[in-house]
Amino acid sequence: MNDMIIILASASPRRKELLELMGFEPVIIPSNADEASDIKDPEALVLELSKRKCRDVAGSLPEEYSDKTVIVVGADTVVAADKMILGKPHGEEEARAMLENISGRTHQVLTGVSVACVRSGKTTAFESFSEKTDVKVAQLSKEAIDGYIATGEPFDKAGAYGIQGIFGKYVEKIDGDYYNVVGLPICSLNKHLEGMKNEMQ
Repeated sequence: MNDMIIILASASPRRKELLELMGFEPVIIPSNADEASDIKDPEALVLELSKRKCRDVAGSLPEEYSDKTVIVVGADTVVAADKMILGKPHGEEEARAMLENISGRTHQVLTGVSVACVRSGKTTAFESFSEKTDVKVAQLSKEAIDGYIATGEPFDKAGAYGIQGIFGKYVEKIDGDYYNVVGLPICSLNKHLEGMKNEMQ
């Protein structure tokens, strides 16, 4: 399966690393799809945005892939507390509010993934799925929150934290796929890719 040409419709270094962990050498072609949406439901939102990203890249591949069969992977991850979506914080105050929100309680991380098989410039198969992981965070003191914000780590991450970084020491428990929290549920993705490869043969 690892001879498949995988195109990641994202500039996320974490998703690239996870695809490499699966044994792939992904080609990075970030999507320019519009991510604005009025969707309030977290699962519906990540599914919609993953579809947009995947279709955007699958429909505008560079000429060098015009005679090849490739797999395009698009993904979107959000953090949700009480079904309220927590995106990437725009400043220290927003980061602090998010961290206070998830302190001492369980929240959800949802990732939507869309996978397209493109043959000779035409999409011949398209699948989407979502994954949810429950994350329990320890009670955070004001000092802990201030110290974490000072590291700068929260500002490019949904929910204002990265489980694979410094914040990992505050995660008491997870229920579900750890890699989903990092940004890509690789077990579920692997099953979909195996299914697509069977269809391609």
